[in-house]
Amino acid sequence: MPGAIPIDILFSMENYVAVVTGGGGALGSAIAEAYAAAGAKVAVTGRTTARAGEVAERINSVGGTAKAYAMEATDPDSVRACAAAVKADFGDADVLVNAAGGNRPEATAMPGTSFFELSVDAMRDVIDLNLLGGVVLPCQVFGEAMAERGSGSIINISSMAALLPLTRVVGYSASKAAVDNFTKWLAVYMAQHHDQGIRVNAIAPGFFLTDQNRFLLLDESGQNLTDRGKTIISQTPMGRFGEAKELAGAALWLASDASRFVTGIVVPVDGGFSAFSGV
Repeated sequence: MPGAIPIDILFSMENYVAVVTGGGGALGSAIAEAYAAAGAKVAVTGRTTARAGEVAERINSVGGTAKAYAMEATDPDSVRACAAAVKADFGDADVLVNAAGGNRPEATAMPGTSFFELSVDAMRDVIDLNLLGGVVLPCQVFGEAMAERGSGSIINISSMAALLPLTRVVGYSASKAAVDNFTKWLAVYMAQHHDQGIRVNAIAPGFFLTDQNRFLLLDESGQNLTDRGKTIISQTPMGRFGEAKELAGAALWLASDASRFVTGIVVPVDGGFSAFSGV
């Protein structure tokens, strides 16, 4: 077709600098590895460089380019120091993926625990982690360079809990709903007040087994589904949990020129969970 852009160029991240916060986790690491395979130089951040370093080593061992950085996402000075280190090593970020986040049992209304008994401090920690540290601070620090340059892609990691508040995970659901709202707000702000070449979107994973939800979905043996896990599978048309690598396609699309006219959306990658009414 005349004028068509070759697929390998459309989805290429050659010469991109990509920052993946929470890059040592299951979902963040899968995205980091996909970006490296597409040609990006990848900065993998974590609270420490232990798990992030393992991801960077895997990438480098197969010919990619990556480096691990320690960054406390809720600490402005730590985020700024990380951004300066990434810039010194690779240059300013072209892509920012905010995959840092999590939950706390103390902010979860488990069986036998009333909402009225939940710790306010734990709720505050979860909101801090998922909204302020998980999204707002990195967007301020790394996004400022994008605003000055006039281009870039920010991808926040949301959750099914933002779309359909999940029973029990009250703090997590509230904070992820705020992530969706902030994603749309920032998309408009960047396009109207800075440059239309800056895009802000989010991915809402369905149910993937991770360290933060394993205690809710599997029993103590780690082999059998809890009642909650069974309910989730029954409400997922594809009948299974997702695999981390299955986020890679959406993350690559949103980072590359393949989505250059896409901003302010939340993409579900959920096996049909959000489409199913239960009947």
